[in-house]
Amino acid sequence: MKHRLVLACLMPTDVIARARAEFDAVVVEGPGDMTVAEVTRAAADHGAEAIMFTNTLPLTADAIAGLPDTVRVGATSSVGFDHIDVPAARARGIMVTNTPGVLAECTADHAMMLMLTAARRGYEYDRIMRQGWRHRIGQGDLLGVRVTGKRLGILGMGSIGRALAQRARGFDMQVLYSNRRRLPPHLEGGATYFASFHDMLPHCDFLSLNAPGGPATDRILDRRALSLLPDGAVLVNVSRGSLIDEDALHEALTSGKLFAAGLDVFRSEPDFDLRFARLDNVFLSPHVGSASRETRNAMGFKALDNIAAVLAGRPAIDPLWRE
Repeated sequence: MKHRLVLACLMPTDVIARARAEFDAVVVEGPGDMTVAEVTRAAADHGAEAIMFTNTLPLTADAIAGLPDTVRVGATSSVGFDHIDVPAARARGIMVTNTPGVLAECTADHAMMLMLTAARRGYEYDRIMRQGWRHRIGQGDLLGVRVTGKRLGILGMGSIGRALAQRARGFDMQVLYSNRRRLPPHLEGGATYFASFHDMLPHCDFLSLNAPGGPATDRILDRRALSLLPDGAVLVNVSRGSLIDEDALHEALTSGKLFAAGLDVFRSEPDFDLRFARLDNVFLSPHVGSASRETRNAMGFKALDNIAAVLAGRPAIDPLWRE
């Protein structure tokens, strides 16, 4: 008899096919991911032993308390887990897991794309072409800033930060980083370490945010931090929108303090602050840093592997706590 699963998030067809083949699965049919109320109802109606979801489901203490006693494991198809109340899940006896180790390269690709398109005015160029062009552009018009040879500061030198640093070196960029602790030389790769985030900022022509969300990093890029950047710096964020004070960022972009920004994440998703959509010097994407077929399949399969392990009585592969 197959274990019972609620697949609460929209996933690639290969992941859905595997979930249906290996589990007695209730699968969300869209147009969006299941809400907490829908997950609770589906889990109760189906006697579900597992739920699979992503960061669109706020698994708060109240949401966990509402789940039926049959639920033994919750697997988020994401690396970040700031949407999960881990202590509440642990107290309830529900193992929760994430999907590390499979999305760093793809997300770093996306961060590099945002860096390049923000610096080289990609949104404006694309808009001109889609409107038909047909007017002369002088050599003093629509000038971006060069990426090659510049200084890139990275906040958070985990797997994604290190993958971005590797790409930046291909552009002869000088890599700086701030992290909770200094990396060993073989992971540092010649990058310059700053124990203080604020001490690093005056040296950054480009700044990429790659730290996890949570109370420790909430609004870490505030007015003070932005003021420490060189005039005309470029910002990239592919981590969590919570890292940024968006009012302060909007002021920095409209005042010219920042030349441009490439943003994939926002404080409120999907209902992001529409002020940024009205700025020509912002390149926007809808939280799709890991959105390649290869990576999203790998994430979904990893979540299913975790569920299968727990329901078979084995240790979780990627537990958010250790027993």
